[in-house]
Amino acid sequence: MRGLWHLAWLELKVFLREPMGAFGTLAVPALVFFGANLAGTSIAPQRFAGSEFARTGLPVLAATFMTITAVLSLMTIIAIYREGGILKRLRATPLRPLTILMAHVLVKLALTAVTLVVLALAGRRFVALPEGVSMVSFGAALLYATACLLSLGFLLASFVPTARFAQPLGALVLYPMVGVSGLFVPVEAFPPMLQRIAQVLPFTHAVSLMQGIWLGQPWTTHLGDVAALFATAVVCSALASRVFRWE
Repeated sequence: MRGLWHLAWLELKVFLREPMGAFGTLAVPALVFFGANLAGTSIAPQRFAGSEFARTGLPVLAATFMTITAVLSLMTIIAIYREGGILKRLRATPLRPLTILMAHVLVKLALTAVTLVVLALAGRRFVALPEGVSMVSFGAALLYATACLLSLGFLLASFVPTARFAQPLGALVLYPMVGVSGLFVPVEAFPPMLQRIAQVLPFTHAVSLMQGIWLGQPWTTHLGDVAALFATAVVCSALASRVFRWE
């Protein structure tokens, strides 16, 4: 356990030394959040403030982008480490493979939590919390969804040949999932075939969970989403353990 925390701390420092990586992880979700707010308030301030998108869609959109950014960042750093031979050298240390990979997960979750706190503090003037909503509960939903979906990042990183392909491949897989997740259009509005496809995609359940918690619904209402995300983590982790390449 001590090795895990020490390695995670080292990975965090290495990550923060790269300005573009830190900017993308911490700033992009904030830019999406505030950009949408500025656009909405400049076009129709009163209608935007009371709209369903401002009250529900926008916070969940920002949270979803945090998850996407974490997964893409994980894919990129794994590809860079593999291409540079760093993964191979880490594999030769006394640290267990699980410890090495879990250190990256902890770093991504820590950065996601920091980004959420920044948005919560800075965004209070734009979005009021719905009655009965706990930011702690919403943060837990975000971190749970992110932790489960990071397993998908490890699986995708197994197939990335070089670091420059990590972001395009990740975007090619992740963004279509978000498009049918119910974030922009309710899943029920899709054709039946697309609805069935959406229901087996992990981002649909991540969005459903975060939307529900943001609206003050109890976790028990979303046990199906929790179970689906957990199943995603189990399946992707099992597949990644078989195909993950250290060099």
